[in-house]
Amino acid sequence: MLQLPLVVTAQVDLVLVLVSLLAFWTRLSHLSYPNAVVFDEVYYGQFVSLYMKRVFFIDDSGPPLGHMILALGAYLGGFDGNFLWNRIGAEYPSSLSVWSLRLLPALCGALSVPLVYLLTLELRYSHLSALGAALLLLLENSLIVQSRFMLLESVLIFFVLLAFLSYLRFYNAPCCSWSRYSWLLLCGVSCAAAVGVKYMGVFSYLLLLSVASLHTWSLIGDRAVSHLSVCVQCVCRVVCLLVVPVLLYVFWFYIHLSILYRSGPHDQLMSSAFQASLQGGLSRITQGQPLEVAYGSQVTLRSSASQPVSCWLHSHKANYPIRYENGRGSSHQQQVTCYPFKDINNWWIIKDPRRQELVVDTPPRPVHHGDVIQLVHGMTSRFLNSHDVAAPMSPHAQEVSGYVDFNVSMPAQNLWRVDISNREAESEVWKTILSEVRLVHVNTSAVLKLSGASLPDWGFRQLEVVAEKLFTAHSSSLGWTVEEHRYGTSQEQREREAELHSPTHIDVDRKISFWAKFFELQWKMLTVKQEESEHKYSSAPLEWIAMETNIAYWLHASTNAQIHLIGNPVSWGVANLGLLAYQLLTAVYLLRRRRGYKDLPDGVWGRFVCLGCVCVGGWAANFIPFLLMDKTLFLYHYLPALIYLYLLSPALLEHVHTHLLSSVTQRRALCVCASAVLLSVFLSYRTFCPLTYGSPELSANQLQALRWRDSWDILYRRR
Repeated sequence: MLQLPLVVTAQVDLVLVLVSLLAFWTRLSHLSYPNAVVFDEVYYGQFVSLYMKRVFFIDDSGPPLGHMILALGAYLGGFDGNFLWNRIGAEYPSSLSVWSLRLLPALCGALSVPLVYLLTLELRYSHLSALGAALLLLLENSLIVQSRFMLLESVLIFFVLLAFLSYLRFYNAPCCSWSRYSWLLLCGVSCAAAVGVKYMGVFSYLLLLSVASLHTWSLIGDRAVSHLSVCVQCVCRVVCLLVVPVLLYVFWFYIHLSILYRSGPHDQLMSSAFQASLQGGLSRITQGQPLEVAYGSQVTLRSSASQPVSCWLHSHKANYPIRYENGRGSSHQQQVTCYPFKDINNWWIIKDPRRQELVVDTPPRPVHHGDVIQLVHGMTSRFLNSHDVAAPMSPHAQEVSGYVDFNVSMPAQNLWRVDISNREAESEVWKTILSEVRLVHVNTSAVLKLSGASLPDWGFRQLEVVAEKLFTAHSSSLGWTVEEHRYGTSQEQREREAELHSPTHIDVDRKISFWAKFFELQWKMLTVKQEESEHKYSSAPLEWIAMETNIAYWLHASTNAQIHLIGNPVSWGVANLGLLAYQLLTAVYLLRRRRGYKDLPDGVWGRFVCLGCVCVGGWAANFIPFLLMDKTLFLYHYLPALIYLYLLSPALLEHVHTHLLSSVTQRRALCVCASAVLLSVFLSYRTFCPLTYGSPELSANQLQALRWRDSWDILYRRR
């Protein structure tokens, strides 16, 4: 029988609720100020606009999940993508909801504070230590600044903390509870999200996998657990921590490519097949083209190499100079180059060497792998030729020319063998857009190649094309793809020139699979790098530890109101002191244990080691890789590493208080010192609030007083 009244009993951690409310207040209050573009919002905003317009782009700095999260906030605010992200400080229009643009990063930044509190508890430390870690995070000025704008570091930190919290919840739960695997699944999802936001998330993901591997190895050696249970637990860990993150990583790109179906500014970086799958752009040009390349086909040949730029095989009515500036001679035949723009001189005709016709038969005779062909330039009727003459800019390779018969002892060598490099995936027939071919010179076995060098003024600064021996050539520059394609019907030169402007249309579906697009996009993200340039506020990793640098995020156009990425100096000092103290204490413990002295019980020692693996290991994993990177770096790259030190310091203080100090007086003195440090952290936070929130406006003298280090760049106007 149901008995009334129904009573629900709940335990509420009021301290957790309080720090959570304070976190939301510090991160979300006056979120729309300033109503202007702040620092890297000018960078991420461009991608948000492209999402709103469904226009394809590629960002080599990371996967798409972070951009999609920012775009979601913009979408919820009704943003249509019509804003020009061209400069820092540009005013947002009144129709644009600035609050919604910045909402999701601010929420992630606010939720990171309670996550740190809960994570400290899962590391088996007290609520007091958890409160200390939460307060360090709550009052960290740099984290507040990074959370309050359309930036991704706060989102990355949120998913990293959630991943470690979920894993420790799983690990600390009773083994008999199957519900704990929901925490393991959440951990895998969070790891995938962290990597999907920024590739920096890989550092923490690998650390978590290392910790999980040690725990799994210990489980395998536990004879008290049955063989079946060990197998089931190992399979569950592999699925949740390896399979699920990989599948979700792919899923982020599936959503990304599903949303961005229109042609955009980054199309030229992708293959012809990828471009043709997008709406507009190349697909508009190639729609209805014949699929199979046949004898008599009129084609443009695009180099598969995207460096230095995408370009098409090209020729024009200009010859190589008789002698180059260095005194070397040439064939003085017609120039063949690679031209990075659409042009009528990019058209070539596929000719059967055994026949004279330059038109397509009925039915068409397709070109197969291994066939020998000739390539006739559409506008000048010169045959693509190569011979034992040094190329102009690459003397180790052969010159490629449009053959001109000067009645000298230099016969035509214009036969080329078609080698379809991806015929296993496609077919033996040469196909428009889908097939990647290498053109092998029959007489010399050299391969047609884009060298990448620019020709001098006599070559109109176009890119050099050479023929190079296969065993010395680089594969990335050997491939050519038929991009535009027509079936030629005119034998006469004048009629053929007119025909080149009017393509025939035969409806053919040339959609490529998601997996082909996914792997191509991965490769481009790894190989196509934006040009790195020195930035005024770039810094070296060793400068981050002592916060020798800052970044001016925003400056009011007419007043001294400004926002800087500057950390809380006292908190950073506490973090560095905690890191140094843990390393010294660990060295002492290890030396004494080696000598046979066990200062700590096994349970306490295990907890101390776990603290170091997570916190010190997390700091090292997120800091040391930057020492090896050759790229432009900024202070905000240090923030994920800093989080781990804020976890470490209060827990280490509790360890010292509980296990190293024996007298009541010593413990009380430590508590007084800790309270004084927390008060200093709060006062430092308050001092730098005007640079964190951009208000109130300070005078020039007040701003000068905030320049605690000579290396800080704080701007001000004297009145």
